[in-house]
Amino acid sequence: MPKIKTHRGAAKRFCLTKNGKVKRAKAYKSHILTKKSSKRKRGLRKGTYVSAAEASIIKKLIPYK
Repeated sequence: MPKIKTHRGAAKRFCLTKNGKVKRAKAYKSHILTKKSSKRKRGLRKGTYVSAAEASIIKKLIPYK
């Protein structure tokens, strides 16, 4: 049985925690930051978790992480 290839795009965007949850960064933090408030930008810095429905799909994309 051959190894499964890791989806490199997903590997750069998601991390697995020890409990098996999938961590991700928040979107809308890369450009056009002048019109966004400091409070909003500060909130976007913090990471969050992927929903349970999408976590199962992402775990298949990053099998060895």
